Amino acid sequence: MRSRILCFTFTVIVSISATTSAQKILIPMDLRQTDHLKAYGIAYWALTRGLEIDWLLNYKGGSFMLDNYDLVATECRIRGVLFEPISGGQAAQIYSEVQSEESNMDVVRLEKAPKVAVYVPPGFQPWDDAVTLALEYAEIPYDKLWDDEVMEGKLAEYDWLHLHHEDFTGQYGKFYASFANAAWYVEQQVTLEKKAHELGFKKVSELKKAVARSIKEYIASGGFMFAMCSATDTYDIALAAEQDDICDVMYDGDPPDPDAQQKLDFSKTLAFTNFTLERNPLRYEYSDIDQPPSDLLGMQNPETDYFTLFEFSAKFDPVPTMLTQNHVNVIKGFLGQTTNFEKELIKNSVVILAEKEGIDQVRYIHGNYGRGTFTFYGGHDPEDYQHAVGDPPTDLSLHKNSPGYRLILNNILFPAAKKKQQKT
Repeated sequence: MRSRILCFTFTVIVSISATTSAQKILIPMDLRQTDHLKAYGIAYWALTRGLEIDWLLNYKGGSFMLDNYDLVATECRIRGVLFEPISGGQAAQIYSEVQSEESNMDVVRLEKAPKVAVYVPPGFQPWDDAVTLALEYAEIPYDKLWDDEVMEGKLAEYDWLHLHHEDFTGQYGKFYASFANAAWYVEQQVTLEKKAHELGFKKVSELKKAVARSIKEYIASGGFMFAMCSATDTYDIALAAEQDDICDVMYDGDPPDPDAQQKLDFSKTLAFTNFTLERNPLRYEYSDIDQPPSDLLGMQNPETDYFTLFEFSAKFDPVPTMLTQNHVNVIKGFLGQTTNFEKELIKNSVVILAEKEGIDQVRYIHGNYGRGTFTFYGGHDPEDYQHAVGDPPTDLSLHKNSPGYRLILNNILFPAAKKKQQKT
């Protein structure tokens, strides 16, 4: 019996490792790719099995290359991802082209699958958020965290953190004017107030400021943070208003500090500076960071709403190049509570990755803080132009090649190249 087990084990090992060193698998990410989103899942899956991947920046849309194992080819077929087995000579030719000084391309080695966490509220459903939709569709595993875990210091266990569409100002999304009597709004307020009291805070806003500080410490210690929609500007507002009460009576039981605007400390923010708070508690807006303002979104024309990705030097700016890999450079817009960022309110240290051409509206930004990074992406759902409360979930099987969703998945993979970046 023992000899049979040893024989079986040997057979499995041989079948997994059976490859010639000259052979590679190329997963092209240009317009030929049948499922761009699941291709990222293949890359993540391979990393979890100890395989290293070369991300070929700007080569055929940011293609992936790895050793030609049978199990990788099988997994690509199962998931419907286009791949090409190539010879050692073909691989050498690709590497030569990509690494040529005359090309704006480069090779980045992905070494280890990042451990992923998503900060989400109780009652969360994967379709509430574009990032969790992308993770689920690409079959990338993630853990859910909330205020308890953050305050207990569990962020340190993760490499990459996404902030669900959270309002870090403690104003419950500023939905009061439209949904104050809605069952879901009342339940949300009761749940958040109960959680704040359990964790020793008098107000939800005070808890959220503490959570924001903890996340900032996580970034400083080397974490990668990604946020979309209102989790971008409200996060920075919470940091700037750390010593202020900016919430009106319907949100925290007492009036705001009349001098709150003057007391904002922009040195504490990650991305934005010199912004002006929206003091009207009934207006569906937090500050002038968001452009166009939320109450003017109905005037936007989806037929003419596009944003453009910036082109970076792959050899000298590998991180922004990784974050903007795509098969197109002009992407259709989509709305959110926070849609775009006012350009003049972005700190000079922040890298602009994408903007609406001709106007000062920025869609996608990236920056460093301490030993970590943050990336902010405006809008709610790249394939649902004006997602409303209660709308059905987006079916990503109908959007396998979504350029807007590709930007999200770039962020999930780039921490895998962390060791490589530190050496350059």
